[in-house]
Amino acid sequence: MSNPSLLILPGDGIGPEVMAEVRKVITWFGEKRDIHFDVSEDLVGGAAFDAHGTPLTDETMAKAQAADAVLLGAVGGPKYDNLEFSQKPERGLLRLRKEMDLFANLRPAQCFDALADFSSLKRDIVAGLDIVIVRELTSGIYFGEPRGVFKEGNERIGLNTQRYTESEIARVARSAFELARKRGNKVCSMEKANVMESGVLWRDVVTEIHAAEYPDVELSHMYADAGAMQLTRWPKQFDVIVTDNLFGDILSDLAAMLTGSLGMLPSASLGLPMENGRPKALYEPVHGSAPDIAGTAKANPCACILSFAMALRYSFDLGDEASRVEKAVEKVLADGVRTADLMQSGGGTPASTTEMGQAIIAALDASL
Repeated sequence: MSNPSLLILPGDGIGPEVMAEVRKVITWFGEKRDIHFDVSEDLVGGAAFDAHGTPLTDETMAKAQAADAVLLGAVGGPKYDNLEFSQKPERGLLRLRKEMDLFANLRPAQCFDALADFSSLKRDIVAGLDIVIVRELTSGIYFGEPRGVFKEGNERIGLNTQRYTESEIARVARSAFELARKRGNKVCSMEKANVMESGVLWRDVVTEIHAAEYPDVELSHMYADAGAMQLTRWPKQFDVIVTDNLFGDILSDLAAMLTGSLGMLPSASLGLPMENGRPKALYEPVHGSAPDIAGTAKANPCACILSFAMALRYSFDLGDEASRVEKAVEKVLADGVRTADLMQSGGGTPASTTEMGQAIIAALDASL
């Protein structure tokens, strides 16, 4: 039986630095757990543009389509700001999402106890927080037509179209319900059914899917603006939140800041099941390429390592090993090891990118 395949795309800025620490974790699994992956590496974003004149080559796209999972570091940087829109580094990531049909974006917001004081909210509000926002990623107002800036009479108008089909809503709803069954068995669907027809359809379809296929999962509905308020009032009331592209974009960033640092947050973008029954998937840290600290050894590799943990769980069916990685990260934080982004309130032991990676490897060793 062949090993599962993993395509690594380090990307730009701090991407290669944090990905180097993930590679150490992958090596550890081979040496200490006899779990092996067929790992390949390629270029994306600005790195691909510099080498090939495009942010993603057709060859790399084909590799991504064939891989069991794709792990991406980060894309972008100021040196590419003046490129044409089609050549910008971010277009490489968008092409991956679109052509792999990655319609469900999973954004966990977990607050490690050692970092609860880093949140903008009080410790008792966020300590122990563990929620996931499932955002529809390939439709809605970001993709709807018609769109553009037009002249109408004597003034310009900006137009975007919010459009969802029943099937688009149904498949992301199923992703949320399936995820909830593996967690707290609770889903809150957020939309604006009070003022938007697309929200009415969203609520109807989610309700129908729940009744027909997932009656064992607790379902609630909430208007998205009220959801934003409740996320800052008492976020631990939620388990899985499912919402559309626009609201998911906003709510997931809001939830991210409840945890204290973007350097800790992983994400997964999932598509339809492949022949092996597991979804096509792209994993990446939530943080950007952070060109201001690239090459300074200050980058926090935890989000990228935790993104690999998500791959272990969702693409490789290795949930226990994913938990091993997550607990290793938690132990390192509890021991006070801190990269620069986690030193803002003082205390702890300063660590470089490499030192944080080494500490996580040591914690993995201690887990055996």
